[in-house]
Amino acid sequence: MINCLWTTIACLLITIASESFGDDFPQPFNTEQSTSKLMSPQEAVEGMTLPSGFEITVFAAEPDVHQPIALATDDRGRLWVAENYTYSESSTNYSNQLRDRIVILEDVDGDGKFDDRKVFWDQGRRLTSVEIGHGGVWVLDAPNLLFIPDANEDDIPDSDPVVMLNGWDDRAARHTIVNGLRWGPDGWLYGRNGIMAISNVGVPDSTPNQRQQMDCGIWRFHPTKHQFEIVCVGTTNPWGMDWDEHGQMFFINTVIGHLWHVVPGARYRRMYGEHLHPNTYGIIEQTADHFHWDTNDLWHDIRKDGVTIMTQTTDQAGGGHAHCGMMILQGQPYPEKLQGSVLALNLHGRRVNRDTLHRHGATYTARHAADFLKVEDPWFRGIEIISGRNGDIFIADWSDTGECHDDDGIHRTSGRIYRLAVSSYADSTSDPAKRPPSIPAVNQLSNEKLANLVASPCEWLSRKCLLELSERAVQNSLSPKIHQDLMAKFHSDESVKQRLRWLWALQVIGGVDQAFLTQCLDDPSEHIRCWAIRFLSEQDSLSASVLSKFQSLAQQDDSGLVLTWLASSLQRLRYKDCWSIASALSRHQEYAEDRVLPLMIWYGVEPAILSNPDQAIAMAVSCQMPLVREYIARRMTLEIERQPEMVSQLLERLTTQNNDSSVIADALRGMTEALRGWRKATPVTGWESFSASQSKSDSEEVRRLTRELALVFGDGRALEQLRAIATSGESNLAERRAAIRALVLTRDNEMVQLLQNLLGNRDLCQEAIQGLAAFGNEETPKQLVARFNGFNLPAKQAAITTLVSRPQFANILLDAVTAGSIDRSNISAFQLRQMQNSGDPRLAERVSELWPQLSQQSAQKAENIAELRAMLTPKAIEQADPSNGRVLFAKSCATCHALYGEGNKIAPDLTGSQRSNLNYLLENIVDPSATVSKSFQLLVVLLDDGRVINGVAVENAEKTLTIQTATEQIVISRDEIEQMNESPLSMMPENLLKVLDDQEIRDLIAYLMTTAQVPLPTAASPAN
Repeated sequence: MINCLWTTIACLLITIASESFGDDFPQPFNTEQSTSKLMSPQEAVEGMTLPSGFEITVFAAEPDVHQPIALATDDRGRLWVAENYTYSESSTNYSNQLRDRIVILEDVDGDGKFDDRKVFWDQGRRLTSVEIGHGGVWVLDAPNLLFIPDANEDDIPDSDPVVMLNGWDDRAARHTIVNGLRWGPDGWLYGRNGIMAISNVGVPDSTPNQRQQMDCGIWRFHPTKHQFEIVCVGTTNPWGMDWDEHGQMFFINTVIGHLWHVVPGARYRRMYGEHLHPNTYGIIEQTADHFHWDTNDLWHDIRKDGVTIMTQTTDQAGGGHAHCGMMILQGQPYPEKLQGSVLALNLHGRRVNRDTLHRHGATYTARHAADFLKVEDPWFRGIEIISGRNGDIFIADWSDTGECHDDDGIHRTSGRIYRLAVSSYADSTSDPAKRPPSIPAVNQLSNEKLANLVASPCEWLSRKCLLELSERAVQNSLSPKIHQDLMAKFHSDESVKQRLRWLWALQVIGGVDQAFLTQCLDDPSEHIRCWAIRFLSEQDSLSASVLSKFQSLAQQDDSGLVLTWLASSLQRLRYKDCWSIASALSRHQEYAEDRVLPLMIWYGVEPAILSNPDQAIAMAVSCQMPLVREYIARRMTLEIERQPEMVSQLLERLTTQNNDSSVIADALRGMTEALRGWRKATPVTGWESFSASQSKSDSEEVRRLTRELALVFGDGRALEQLRAIATSGESNLAERRAAIRALVLTRDNEMVQLLQNLLGNRDLCQEAIQGLAAFGNEETPKQLVARFNGFNLPAKQAAITTLVSRPQFANILLDAVTAGSIDRSNISAFQLRQMQNSGDPRLAERVSELWPQLSQQSAQKAENIAELRAMLTPKAIEQADPSNGRVLFAKSCATCHALYGEGNKIAPDLTGSQRSNLNYLLENIVDPSATVSKSFQLLVVLLDDGRVINGVAVENAEKTLTIQTATEQIVISRDEIEQMNESPLSMMPENLLKVLDDQEIRDLIAYLMTTAQVPLPTAASPAN
C-alpha cells in the first residue's frame, strides 16, 4: 500500500513539475529508492518546533522550486535560487543528461510566500552558488567562477557568461565541490572548497606556475582587480559562512570540528591528508569548545539514518556532524537574547543548531546553546540559510532521504524554501504599527543615503549599501563629498559597530591611504585596529613608519586579537621586514599556550628562515613561546646538509646565551623531529662540545634527546630501520618521507617494489613517484600511466616529470597521450622540449607529430642556449659568486619577479620554480615568449596624446585600465585609449643576458640556482 501511494505521489509530482521546465530544459528524473512518504510542504511546517517569537511559512516548494542548493538576495530583496539537478549518486557523480539553473522568486505582497517567478539562466553543469553584484550575477559552476552580465537589471543575461576563474576540480571533488559565494565587508567575493580533490586555480590562460593549488578552505576574488587569494586552509567541507558585527568571519564544516574563526593565513585541522604548505608542523583546532555529536559514536553510522541510529547523547549534543549553511543573527529585528548567535543547519539532526561566540585566549571560542529549530519531516535536508530584506530567515531544503552524500539516489522533483520571521515582522499586511521600516531598492538610493544607511541597524540593508557604494566607486559616480561625509562619520562618537561600517565603506571606495590607516592603529577599539592592520598589510608596500608602528603594537598592545592580526600580516610582508614584528609578538608569554597566536607567528616566519638565519636564531633563543622555538630549530635542521652553518650557529647561541634547559629542550626536540627517518647525518661543527655539555644536563629530556641525536650523528640507522619506518603506518608522514629519501639515495633495488606499492597512498605517492625516477624499472612507467588519473595534482606533475626523464618512459607516456588516457595539457612546453632534446630521434619525431603547433626555437636562440650551456658548467657555477648574483637579480629581475620574498610580483614568483634545472632557466631567459600566458603578455596601448604604453593589464574596470609597466603602475581612462593590441611576446626582454659579461652571467645563474637566500656582498647595500 505504501509503495503504491508513493508511486502515485511521485508520478503526480513529475507531471506537475514538467510544467515548470521549458521545452529545451532537460526533464529531471529521480533515482531515489526510498519508500518513505514525502510530506507536503505544509505538513513539514506543522511538524517544526520554532523559537519563541517567530513564525514560519512555505515561501516556495515543488513544482516552483527543485533542488535548491544556494540562495542570494538582490537590491530589491528578491530571492535568487540556484537549482542543482546534475548532482548524482556516486557511480554517476554529475549527470551530463541534465542542466542546472537559477530562478528568481519575489514576494510582492509581503505575506511570506513568493508571487512572481522567473528563470534567469539554465545552462549550469555543476552549479553550486549564486551571488549578485557589480552589474551582474556571479556563479560557481565548476570548473569555473562565472560572471553573467545584466547591467540593465532586466533579469535577462546581457551576454554569455564570462569565465573569471577556472581550474576548480569538477569530478573527484563531488560533494566537497567549490561552493558558497558571499560578499565580504572588504569588497571581495568569498568562496569555499572541500577536501576531496586539489584544484589548480587561476584566471583564464594562466600557466601552471601562475595558478594556486587548493583543496579545503576559504578563498576570495576581487571583482575588478581580478585577483584570486587563498584566505585560509583546512577542515573537510566548508559549506556555510558569515561575518559577525565586527567583521570577524566564521565558517561551518562537516565531520570534524564544526565551527571555525577565520584568520587570514591560518591552517586548520584537516579530516585527512596534509596541508599543501610544506613545513606546517602544527595546525589550529576548531573554534567551538564542543561537538554536535557524541564523539564516542561512529560518525559514519550517524550519517546512515538519523532516525534509528542516532543515540540520545548525539541528539542532545546537536544531532550529528554534517552542517550545511550558516548565518549569524545580528541587528534588527532579532531579539536581544539571540544577538550574535551562530545558526547552522544540521543535516542529520534535521534542525538548526545554535552556538554563542565568546572571546577566549587571543581570539574566540563558541559554546553550545539550545537548538534554534527542529524539523520532524524525515525528508528535510537543510542546505542553506540566509537573512533577507526585512530580517526574514530563508532556509533551503534539498528535500531527500538517505545520508549527506545521496549515495542511495537523488530525488530531483522536490525542494522547499521556508521563510522564518520575527512574529511582529512576519506579515507586513497586519497592524501598520508593527510593519518593518520601508526599504526601497538599494540601487535607487542616493549616494548620501547610501553613506548613511551603510551603518543601518538592519544588517541586510547595511551590507547591500556597502556593496552598492563599491559598485558606484568603480563607475566613478561618487563625489568627493561622499568621501568627506564618510570620513566625518568615522571620526564621530558613534558605536564601534557603526564606525567599522564607515571604515569598510571608505576602503571599498578607495578612500583610505597609509597615513589614515596608520592613525587608525591608535584607535581605542581593538576591532578598528585589527581592520587597519589588515588593510595596511594588503597594500603593495609599507613605509618604514608603518612597519615601526606594527612593531610598537606587537610589543605593547594588550589585545590578543590585534596581536593575532599582526601575526597574520607577517605572511604578506617582505621577509626582512617581518622579524622585528614577529620577535616582539613571540615575547607575549601570556599567549605561549594559545591555540592560535603561536602558530600564526610560525606560519609567518617559516618562509623567511632560510633567507634570514641570524634573525631566526635570535628569535629562537629569545622568544617566550616553546612551539615557535621548537619549529624554528626543526626547520633549520632540515637544511643541515645544505646550510650546516645555521645549525652550528644555533647550537652556539644555545650554549653561550641561554642556559635555560626548557629552551634547549625545545630546540633539541625540533632537531630530533627534523632528523626522524634519516639514516645518518654529518655532525655539524660544534656538535661534539654541545653534546658533551648537554649529556650532563639536569633535564632528563635534554639528556634523552641528545642521545637520540648522537645516534644519527654517529654510526647512523640501519637500512632495515629505514625500511620499517617507510612502510609503517604508525610513523608520521614527515618521518616516512625522510626515510624514503634516504633509501632512494642508497639506490637499493629493493626500493622499487616498496615505492611502487606506495603509489596508491595519497600522502606518499608524490615522494614514491619522485623516487622511482632514480630507477629504470620497466614496470614503473606502466604503473604511472595506469594510475595517472587517480593521482592528485602534485602527484600528476611528479609523474609527468618522471615519465619524461627517460626516453623509454617517455614513449609510454606518448602512447597514453595518443590513446587519450592522459590529456596532453598535463605536459608543459618545457617538458616537450626535454623530450625533443633527449637524444632519441624517434622520440623527438613523435613529439613533433603529436604537437605540430609546437613552436621551435629559432636557430639563433638555440645556438645562444648551447653557448651558455657550454659556459655554465657545474664547476663554473660552483666557482661563481651568488652574492653578487643577488645584486644583479635586484637590478635586472626584481622589478618584476620575486625570489626569497624580495622583489615584485608583477611576473611569477621564482621561489618555487624549477631553478635547479639549468635548461629550464636558460630556455625561459633566452626565449621568454615561448610559453608566456595571456596574463603576462605585453599589452601595447596607444593614447590620444600620442604616448605608447607597454605593460601588463592588472585591473580592468568599466572606465579605467590599470597597466603595470616595468617600473610603475599607470591608471588610464578608457576615453584616452585610441588603440590597444595584445602582443604574443612576454613582458620580459629577450636580451636580458646581453648586457652582462660572462662572469656576471655565471654569478646571476648561480644565484638563481640556489636553494636558500645568500647574504649580500659586504660592501653592497640591501638589494630590496
